[in-house]
Amino acid sequence: MDDQLYVIGVGGTGMRCLESFVHLCAIGMLDGKEINVLTLDTDANNGNLKRVKDLITSYRRIKSGTVNDGGTPNRNTFFSSKLNYYHYHTNYMKQGKRDNYRNLSNLSGQSSVEDENQMLADLFLDKDTVQVFDLKHGYRAQTHLGSQLMFHGLVEAAKKLAKGTNITDEEKSLGEFIDKLEQSGKNSRVFVFGSVFGGTGASSIPVLPSALKEAIKIKNEGSNLDISDVKFGSTLLTSYFDFNRPNSTQKENSKESVIASATFFPLNSQAALQFYQGDPTVQSVYNKLYHIGWPLPAKKLDDSKKTETITGGADQKNKCHFVELIAACAALDFFTASSVETTGTAKYVFRTGQYENGAFNFSASDLVGVEQNKDQKLISKLGGFLSLAHISLSKNHAGFGEKGFLGLKRHLENQNIDSFKTSITEADLDELDKYMRSFGYSFTDDGAFKSGWIYQIRNSIAPGKFIFTNEAFAMSIKELKGLDVGKLFEDPNYHWESALTLSGRDTYQPWLKRLVNIEVNTEEHQLTHDKEKFIALLHDGIMISQQQQN
Repeated sequence: MDDQLYVIGVGGTGMRCLESFVHLCAIGMLDGKEINVLTLDTDANNGNLKRVKDLITSYRRIKSGTVNDGGTPNRNTFFSSKLNYYHYHTNYMKQGKRDNYRNLSNLSGQSSVEDENQMLADLFLDKDTVQVFDLKHGYRAQTHLGSQLMFHGLVEAAKKLAKGTNITDEEKSLGEFIDKLEQSGKNSRVFVFGSVFGGTGASSIPVLPSALKEAIKIKNEGSNLDISDVKFGSTLLTSYFDFNRPNSTQKENSKESVIASATFFPLNSQAALQFYQGDPTVQSVYNKLYHIGWPLPAKKLDDSKKTETITGGADQKNKCHFVELIAACAALDFFTASSVETTGTAKYVFRTGQYENGAFNFSASDLVGVEQNKDQKLISKLGGFLSLAHISLSKNHAGFGEKGFLGLKRHLENQNIDSFKTSITEADLDELDKYMRSFGYSFTDDGAFKSGWIYQIRNSIAPGKFIFTNEAFAMSIKELKGLDVGKLFEDPNYHWESALTLSGRDTYQPWLKRLVNIEVNTEEHQLTHDKEKFIALLHDGIMISQQQQN
């Protein structure tokens, strides 16, 4: 029996790592897998959280048949993994009751017990700042506070679930996730995305295995799940980005005075790594820890013109970074390894990339290794998906606000490939366009270029390179419309010319004509409806043109 797969994104950085992971599923790097995804945060309105939730929702709609059930796993195609989505956020929104540590812990000093609790809290948490800052935007690098509160939040939710009264949607979703984890038990692999230098992720990674065990025990009384039987992996993601320093107004506001400062992120990272290396509990509950760092000067990940620190909320919608793709590939490694050692001591994993002249030039093997030709698969699948994105966005103008996949479907119908004519709706095709815009690019109503995930990933390592030519990331409408979707790779061996017996010609129209000769093997791809068959046809046409049939 294959292990059941679980991935948890925690905090803003964890959400961006999860975003990269979803795109790895979309390109087909986790063929045939069903993955249970939990987003875990303190900030229900966080912009990074909303973006990845929207991405997962779009993915599931693309996968679904007649209802949004998330579909079924497929083989050797795009969107081949099935994603089950769960969500939970701690509730710190009730003003005067749950909005800060003092109120949440009822440290009002009305009894001798409360007086003792207050004195104990004062030993570890500054009374005038840490105990009173607003919690709804997370733990703000106060990991000693955050670990306690995240553990408390999960246990509190489990107690409500056990009682079965006044249960919120997010608590119900968390309950479904931990029920599934309990059922799969020792046949489970759980991977946690988060940073070790910030707030929510850094607070949660050390306590999550124990918190999940306690929550299962409380919710399902009598559970005999031994959390040491569950295989846990996580990123140890150190500092890699920067943001604005707090202005004087923020510093003078008692609710806002505790603010994470990027100045201290390198020091926070160093202290965190010492903790992970020496803490016996972490060493015993995690099986693999992936140490991921970034030696180049930190860049700002947002375009905000605000002068203050954005602590959370809808405004925290940071751009993606290559480091997050590396983290997603760590999860890929954890999930696809033939076995995970359970020795009682965490194994540390890392890879390096080529660094020269002030920039990284990454190869696919730097991210996924060469075992089982994973590097070749990453090149062909990511490149194939980028070609498909440009077919929709650039050749059929979805990036400029038109209906790209609808135009592509009509091209196929003109070649008598019309078995999808009535079974695939315009809404189905619009959802594919939407996903490709989030992956690639779009233009705003006023004509400004808006980079999607892969453009942001590429820009974060500039002037370094990774797999594709600079032309693959054109940004002007003229260049995009003239782009050859079959010539995106640095390595010309992946170009479509030889497969299409062309020389010096644009490959798109000949590629379209060739699709008429492709017969999609429904059984081989494990397809269940025509929308999946449509996607598999495009996938096979691209892979054959690359002369790569993985």
